[in-house]
Amino acid sequence: MKTLYDILDWPGTKWLFLILLLVMPLASLLTWAERRQSAMMQDRLGPNRANIGPIKLKGILHFVADALKMIFKEDVIPANVHRGLYALAPLLAIAPVFIAFAIIPFGPTIYPHVYTDTLDPYLLATQPQNPAFADAIRLQMFQVDFGLIFYFAVLTLANYGGTIAGWASYNKWALLGGLRSSSQMMSYEVAMGLSLMPMFLIYGTLEPGRLVEMQGSNPLDWGVISWSALNWGFPLTICAFVLFFTAAIAETKRAPFDIPEGEPEIIGYFVEYSGMRWGIFFLAEFIEIVFISAVIATVFLGGWQVPFLDADGFRFGGYIDPNGISTSGWFLELPHWAVTTLQFGAFGAKVILLCWFQLLIRWTLPRFRADQLMNLGWKVLLPIALANIMLTAGFKLLGGP
Repeated sequence: MKTLYDILDWPGTKWLFLILLLVMPLASLLTWAERRQSAMMQDRLGPNRANIGPIKLKGILHFVADALKMIFKEDVIPANVHRGLYALAPLLAIAPVFIAFAIIPFGPTIYPHVYTDTLDPYLLATQPQNPAFADAIRLQMFQVDFGLIFYFAVLTLANYGGTIAGWASYNKWALLGGLRSSSQMMSYEVAMGLSLMPMFLIYGTLEPGRLVEMQGSNPLDWGVISWSALNWGFPLTICAFVLFFTAAIAETKRAPFDIPEGEPEIIGYFVEYSGMRWGIFFLAEFIEIVFISAVIATVFLGGWQVPFLDADGFRFGGYIDPNGISTSGWFLELPHWAVTTLQFGAFGAKVILLCWFQLLIRWTLPRFRADQLMNLGWKVLLPIALANIMLTAGFKLLGGP
């Protein structure tokens, strides 16, 4: 018979918690936040009509009204579509994103037996088999050495959703949007993958959970700076951060890289979709925003790490060595539940901040032309990513620890 620990540590339980309680609510709220933010930037009123009696909440109920509208709206299927692929395309667009969340470490390891006590780092480092740490719950579903490669492998499948939607719709404009989608994804995935190679050179692992642990609680050691690993080579990791962020926005097909949709040109690859099928494409875009934010927070911003917060509390001017021995410094002891709550909250705050920044870019920069978009990917981002790999390897070879 399964115990409560077995149920909580089951990957399916973690996946349901992450998707249903964090990702889906945040992605749904982003549909409202984008309209609200665009209205603020353009000096408009924005969404303000949906309400329950006197309760308006600044239009936040609009995303609920949109969901109800898409659920009950008539699902119109054109006569000449390929019905099998037409129905499969929305699922191919959203399912890989849900699967990719399996590699994201969305919080620290929780030790239920010492949850109300202060965790002893020395005891954890020297006696990991101690009964107090036996029922550890790691807030990550899938841990494998090739974790970030798994991310690229799975997210590539999402490209088929847009391409198949364009082809199966039997519409020349939808087909053109699908072709633009596939060419854009292939172009920017190359630069996005190469932009992460410097992080692999620095930390020697592609497993996201291990990356977060190695970055530690000192912000200077987080991936975007990596001071201890490269010393004065931190501009290289900042460059990797900018390259990955740029390519990731192109992967989500959002402005200024929204060529596959191109609303003013009426060539969107889902132009023949309506009702909930269209809603799945729409929601998948915002779920990708959350996922990209989670990956960037994990690789470059310390993941769930809180500045100067170790397993047993806040520590300034000291550190914990690999053996769990604490050095001198100012120390504020905290119970394990407080530490894990702060770390889980820090991960959520980083993801929300990065989502907000992506919305800000959406309403700030104008759209690229198709030729400009391809030139940026192949002639700018790709050469810079290759040069960044060489320079980072040089820094490591010449004296990086």
